[in-house]
Amino acid sequence: MSDLNEKKQSIIGTLKEKSVLKQKVYDNTFESFCNLKDILKNLSKEININLSGIDTRIKLEYTDRSNFDAQLKVAGDILFFSMHSNIFQFDREHAAWKTAYIQKNKYNAYSGIINIYNFLADSFKYSRLDDLGYLIARIFINHEKQYFVEGKRQMGMLFTNYGNEQISRESLQIVISTAIQYSLEFDLLVPPYDSVKISTVGQAESKIQHSRIITGKRLGFQFNSDDVLDNDSHET
Repeated sequence: MSDLNEKKQSIIGTLKEKSVLKQKVYDNTFESFCNLKDILKNLSKEININLSGIDTRIKLEYTDRSNFDAQLKVAGDILFFSMHSNIFQFDREHAAWKTAYIQKNKYNAYSGIINIYNFLADSFKYSRLDDLGYLIARIFINHEKQYFVEGKRQMGMLFTNYGNEQISRESLQIVISTAIQYSLEFDLLVPPYDSVKISTVGQAESKIQHSRIITGKRLGFQFNSDDVLDNDSHET
């Protein structure tokens, strides 16, 4: 019976500590995501005012898709912002474990995640379901509202910032602006000839011959040689 009581006490202890912690992480992440949505909505209005009289096709279009998803159309690009509903702990190989902040308290390693993907607007417009979208950044937020951004070199923060700065509207504005600038700076690449040289009669008849071209910008979250803007650029 004592073993049973110990197990019950262990369950109660886990619920009190870890489960309450995860709920706090969720609340902080959801609050930040709601702020992010509000920033996107206001930013699109502000920028569109400054684009008055310009081609309407380049104006920003904000869409609130659900509690956990929002998108911002920027000219020919779509930035897709998605909050994961679950809470994660960094894997043991992640560089965040080397920070003094997490080494001091392992519970600091539990985070909510907001992902930022870059798609082509035409992929949605023409229902090109095989087209590719790439993760360009992800925001980690913990129970103390401490955060850092992991992603492309423009998006990345030093892990030493983790534990020294809480997420705020200002920091979210910087992340959003950087993501927009990043998506605008990288252009669509011509697909290899051999990958599109053959098409079927069915594709031609259905007027979907372009679906043979799996279209996407760059090769995603991992750094690649074609991500470099100039010879002096480096990975972070």
